[in-house]
Amino acid sequence: MTDRLAPPTFDPADAAAAAARFAATADADVSYALVDSPVGTLVAATTRDGLACLSYSDHDGGVDAVLDRLAAKLSPRILEAPARLDEVRRELDEYFEHRRTDFDLPIDWSLASPFGRRVLQATAAIPFGEISTYARVAAQAGNPKATRAAGNALGANPIPIVVPCHRVLHTGGKGIGRYTGGVHRKEALLRLEGVLLG
Repeated sequence: MTDRLAPPTFDPADAAAAAARFAATADADVSYALVDSPVGTLVAATTRDGLACLSYSDHDGGVDAVLDRLAAKLSPRILEAPARLDEVRRELDEYFEHRRTDFDLPIDWSLASPFGRRVLQATAAIPFGEISTYARVAAQAGNPKATRAAGNALGANPIPIVVPCHRVLHTGGKGIGRYTGGVHRKEALLRLEGVLLG
């Protein structure tokens, strides 16, 4: 007598649940994932237009607060979908491993004001290993007198590291300035890029 394996059973409920999960992933307006990095865990979120958020998970209210802000400002249709952030994770890994000096990720600027967007775009143009000042970035954004507003826009940068606000320092060598994720992270990123020694 031989044992026969029973044929697999088809459960319509399982198939419906799998289809619903696939549809939810396909229809999500915002996909996010947690990304480990040498400067802490990051919350990365992307839309159809590109990377919209890269936030330090232990800063400014934590992961839930970041997701609440994304829901309020972008869309409540948010889904944790790590596979959609594979390219973001890969480029960040290469950056931290000294194998990448520029990011090639599409950016969704939706979380920035019009002036903030100009400030962030000027900041994104600062090359790896170089620095700029708040005054210079304000001028490049079209308003040389708006140094403080440029600093505020950089402080609200929704995509640090990729949009390298850590490369912007006080005018006249008055220190490195503040940083959304903490000055220790700004220093770590500047060390990684060879701007600071030690």
